[in-house]
Amino acid sequence: MTTGPLRDDEQDILSETERLLRRDRRFDRRMRTLGRRRRPLSARSARCRPRPWTVAVLMAVSVALMAAGIETSEPAVIWAFAAFWPLTLYSVFRLLCRWTEP
Repeated sequence: MTTGPLRDDEQDILSETERLLRRDRRFDRRMRTLGRRRRPLSARSARCRPRPWTVAVLMAVSVALMAAGIETSEPAVIWAFAAFWPLTLYSVFRLLCRWTEP
């Protein structure tokens, strides 16, 4: 295939096709919303790029909850720690991956 400019007859055919496609409202709507579809949660979380201060805050909250859970043995505190700890580990992992990327 050539990559040069189109001949006049090819340009006319292309222009006519584009004009017909623009008149098709359903096709136009689908093309406009093509890139805006919501991705599943896993795809969005894979793009997570935590900042160092966010990871530091999560780490501090997790350590405080762990200490409070050990000291008090309250189920609510232990469950709060259980909720924060995986999020903290994931954020630390993503931050380390970002720092080690070339």
